[in-house]
Amino acid sequence: MADRVFNVLFLCTGNTARSILAEVILNKDGAGRFRAFSGGSTPKGQVNPLALQVLASFGYPTEGLRSKSWSEFAAPGAPEMDFIFTVCDSAAGEVCPVWPGHPATAHWGIEDPAAVEGTTVERTAAFVAAARYLKARLSVFAVLPFDTLDRMALHHELRAIGRLEGATPPRPEPR
Repeated sequence: MADRVFNVLFLCTGNTARSILAEVILNKDGAGRFRAFSGGSTPKGQVNPLALQVLASFGYPTEGLRSKSWSEFAAPGAPEMDFIFTVCDSAAGEVCPVWPGHPATAHWGIEDPAAVEGTTVERTAAFVAAARYLKARLSVFAVLPFDTLDRMALHHELRAIGRLEGATPPRPEPR
């Protein structure tokens, strides 16, 4: 299993910032071991310019990025996903498509940097923070011993990663 390339899908509502950041970071940092994709339930059609600026400032490639629907990855002929992570609370609460292959899933909520209002410096800082939190999570994810973890242990590890620094506050459980 050491030579296997894992397909990973990051989901967000608009697919303009957090899911794009995660896709790009994992594609570069996990090259050869992971192929990352991103999508949104209601994609806005363009990637946030600050996401592109921050990625470029850290040396990540930004060419060819686009805001796209998550339905592309549930369609026939789409790559079969091994892992699917929601990175925004809205997408985590939505009804997702049925994903072929029974991928492992977890919620890795990060505050939406695109929702931050203020100066350009403040808005850019929000994107830098989101990228930093995602990079930290992806670094932990990338070194998991996938070949020695059973499904339950893997699910536990993935959920723990979602609770690392920068996680959105947990939502109250319904009564």
